[in-house]
Amino acid sequence: MTPDPARVAASPVEPLPRMPTDYESQPLSRGEYLQAIIHYYRGEMSRVNAWRLRLDQTTNWAVFTTAALLSFAFSSPQHTHVVLLIGNLFLLLLLGIEARRFRFFDVWRARIRKLEENFYGPILRRNPQSPQPLWGALVADDLLQPRFKVTFAQAFRQRLLKNYIYIFLILYLAWLIKVTLHPEPAQSLAQAFRQMSVGFVPGSAVASVAGAFTATLLALVLYERTHTIEGENWGLQQPVASIDQ
Repeated sequence: MTPDPARVAASPVEPLPRMPTDYESQPLSRGEYLQAIIHYYRGEMSRVNAWRLRLDQTTNWAVFTTAALLSFAFSSPQHTHVVLLIGNLFLLLLLGIEARRFRFFDVWRARIRKLEENFYGPILRRNPQSPQPLWGALVADDLLQPRFKVTFAQAFRQRLLKNYIYIFLILYLAWLIKVTLHPEPAQSLAQAFRQMSVGFVPGSAVASVAGAFTATLLALVLYERTHTIEGENWGLQQPVASIDQ
């Protein structure tokens, strides 16, 4: 029996199943490779700039907080010097937040440095030979499983040396000036220690705690080793738990 042509034409045509794209078996042209690298570089730069702004935010908070504490402490001889000591703890908290943000910032920065050293640098030199033959595999592995390139202690030290050491020193010197001038100018070292006292805590104990805090920061600056060779810590076995896009 011959089928009705009109009925055949009206019957729905089932689409052919789409085959999954197999990028590994498809040839990649030079133009496609360059376009992918260019767009990837732009994307990583946007991430770096976003985290760079976050680093600046915490530094600005530290500067504004220090300025506010200094204005309050020296606005009246009766204002206690304790606010300057508490300011050190708040700065320490901000420094910890900034160190954490720096670790995330360094993830994107390290990838960009790989691109600049092994892709854009050779192009500008008209030499297509990359200094690191396996740099692409390193970046690809890091894309699949992002990892921090610096430890928290290294990031803490880096931000301390970059900005916070000067803010801590300003606050520490301001505290010494405050306890020697207010509530009245100290005529002797004993009087200065009396003005350092906080409630029932003697001034010598307060000075010891302040000195120990400063010595700890200096020891961290002197003895904590940082990564000095680019790419040295690409194998750091500490995955990024969560990345805020």
